Amino acid sequence: MPVKLGPAGVPLSCKGRTIVEGMDDIISLGLETMEVQTVRMVAPQHFEQYWQAGVLANKAGFEMNIHGPYYSELLGDRLQRNRSLAKIEAALQAAKTINARHITLHAGHYGETGRGQAANEQVASVFKGIVQRIGEIWNDDEDLYPVFPWLKEGTPSKIGVETSGRQELWGSLEEVLEVVNHVEGTIPVLNLAHIHARGHGRLRTSEDYGELFDQVRETIGTKEFYCHFSGVEHRMGNAMHYTQIKKSDLNFEPLAEFIIEEGAWLDMTLISDSPLLEHDAMYMVQNIDRARHRQLERKAREDRRKALAAQANISPEEMAAREAEIAAARAKDALAKSQPQPEAKKEEKPKEEEPKKATAKKATKEETNDDLFEIEEDDDDLF
Repeated sequence: MPVKLGPAGVPLSCKGRTIVEGMDDIISLGLETMEVQTVRMVAPQHFEQYWQAGVLANKAGFEMNIHGPYYSELLGDRLQRNRSLAKIEAALQAAKTINARHITLHAGHYGETGRGQAANEQVASVFKGIVQRIGEIWNDDEDLYPVFPWLKEGTPSKIGVETSGRQELWGSLEEVLEVVNHVEGTIPVLNLAHIHARGHGRLRTSEDYGELFDQVRETIGTKEFYCHFSGVEHRMGNAMHYTQIKKSDLNFEPLAEFIIEEGAWLDMTLISDSPLLEHDAMYMVQNIDRARHRQLERKAREDRRKALAAQANISPEEMAAREAEIAAARAKDALAKSQPQPEAKKEEKPKEEEPKKATAKKATKEETNDDLFEIEEDDDDLF
């Protein structure tokens, strides 16, 4: 299950801003790939560092990739299309120079063509020409390019057709798969944030990822995937902008679970498009490692259960049922202990009768027949 991870561009933590220095930092982080960003245009002064990056990648076995111009109009008028192809030509030359394995390209707006078969056929025609051109660049006379040994040893870069994240842009998953299925030398670039946004938040569980990769495999019959991943803010089926993974409803944990549990057949390059670049790339590595550890722990429990079942001469299913009963009983006991116990009622002591205030009386003499005078009782205290 080879999965290579890396950032889209020079790492944020890199002190230098050249591609070679970025590669050094990426390798030191334990990552295995990167995607060079040309964004709008490839400047001629960049080719020297591109060549240095290509030499390092060739010697170190480091996978290089490149992203072509973002603003392409392959479905526009003739002038717009020629301008886009000129930018793409520069990206193809840069791809040869850095020994890129994949070149990611966009098709642009639907334009007047609109959705449908006509648009797909026009995009397929353009990409056929791009594939032919990269073959010509890669197979130039080797005597003219002795500084590019990978041209002789390797194969031409693969042209990637990226899924788009907005409804007005050509590049739904179905459109991309149809074009790739008819144009040899192209591959789908699955931008998972775009697919999630355009599908109104469709990627939420590991089963969702399984359905996605199965759909691609069944349509074009590939085990090789080139993917972009990032958090994304989206609205009404449109991606607004990338975010860090932890601040998005597109979680990486389900994808990590799918890769470990069911993705043994995958050959995947996974590029971090997050604003945090290498930080979120490392976050993805950590999640894949955690998913792998959970898998190992589960297998260890299953092996232990089978061994205990064999000793008790029962089936593993019966042993699992016993373990579930024991676990439920322990949980019930723990819950009972955690709940506060009602306090014992204290016995109420009978209230002592308050001594009645003695009514002060003036001492009287015993009544005799010869009393001289009579004392009247008074409720008021004398003093």
